[in-house]
Amino acid sequence: MNRPNLPVAGRQRTCRAPALALLAAALALSACSKPASRELQAGSYRATLELPGNKTVPFGLDVAQEEIGKVLYVTNGDERIRLDEVEVTPGQLQALFPGYETTLSAKVRGGELVGDVTLFHADGKELQLPFTAQLGETWRFYPDALPDNADFAGRWDVAFTDGTGRRTAGVAMFDQSFEDVTGTVLMPTGDQRFLAGEAHDEELRLSRFDGGAVVLYEAKLDASGKLVGETWSDRDGSQRFVATRNPDATIDAAALASRLRNPAAPFSFSFRDLDGQTVSSGDPRFKDKVLLVTLAGSWCPNSHDEARLLVQLDRKYRSRGLEIVSLMFEQHAEFDRAVAAVQRFRTANGLTYPTLIAGTADRTQAAAVLRQLDAVLAYPTAIFIDRTGRVREIHTGFAGPATAVQHDLLAHEFATWIEELLQADATLAEPTPPATEPPLSP
Repeated sequence: MNRPNLPVAGRQRTCRAPALALLAAALALSACSKPASRELQAGSYRATLELPGNKTVPFGLDVAQEEIGKVLYVTNGDERIRLDEVEVTPGQLQALFPGYETTLSAKVRGGELVGDVTLFHADGKELQLPFTAQLGETWRFYPDALPDNADFAGRWDVAFTDGTGRRTAGVAMFDQSFEDVTGTVLMPTGDQRFLAGEAHDEELRLSRFDGGAVVLYEAKLDASGKLVGETWSDRDGSQRFVATRNPDATIDAAALASRLRNPAAPFSFSFRDLDGQTVSSGDPRFKDKVLLVTLAGSWCPNSHDEARLLVQLDRKYRSRGLEIVSLMFEQHAEFDRAVAAVQRFRTANGLTYPTLIAGTADRTQAAAVLRQLDAVLAYPTAIFIDRTGRVREIHTGFAGPATAVQHDLLAHEFATWIEELLQADATLAEPTPPATEPPLSP
């Protein structure tokens, strides 16, 4: 075998050729450096998503090693969401959010995760948002806190204006501890769930990502003490807003409510369940029962919050004659895909009552299949029906746990309505006129 000509040892030791010196330095650097680990490391990460328009939305992400393997925890203020459908291979992470079709996919590069999050929107369209996470970082918006910041705690009247000039009223409720700010914004259609962020001088930034929605708020106090800013979300685009501090700020629930076309007519429905079997309001199981019918969607975070309350009400009142039915309006027109999405919703929230596939999430189409309602204005919408089939109450939207007292009041209101309907003597109820329309088929 031919051997290359090698320099003699003494000459090699005293060689000062620039090329050889550079080579030696490169070899030394190579020997000292190690490739980035491809193993997913446990610990706390600062995670971010990028909305269109280069808006960065941060959220908390913890990786934990448990008996079943690696699990993730997504944190927004007081909410901590456990993701146990996690697949980890060398250099790769895949995870599914409980109750949603949302997926997280990332490459593992040492203490850094880089990939994307996929959410489903109307007509089953996918929205992919760039995702990153850095191990060991626990700040949300500002790496360095300031010693003195404006006080944003309390209640605020909020006026939102979208790109078309349409205005919507809301109430912001914030708690603050030094620079850390948490809270939510309640609107007639529901609340923005658990927002978390920081005060920085006179600026306020808040964000949320829970698998169901991506939300960002940026605002600043003006000279008059009003909070002026803009909010972005994956579903609603951007809106400008002005907030005025008001300790008595409230929402007018009657400002947005579905109404009946004919209050005297019984409420009827007929849709397929997850097994493809038609379930109708005229079925024997519903005869002489009090009904709570909710219009919901597995993609809707407020519907998830409502479902957890309805599970409790079902356990408490079913034996006394209450039946709960959820009419699900989904992102997918295909029945099988809608069923799969609703099944995830059921599993995550422990549903014990029927869920029927009623159609797509388009509110105009929803109103078309529920012709007793003048409009479907929000998901969820809860309809309370007495033993004779007549609607007694309609509640549009839902105030979830992030609203604290408002959620407790709403839960009490739901229970009160149910108690009143259950205690009513069906034999004394007004006679029900014949239906003006037959039950609708899917």
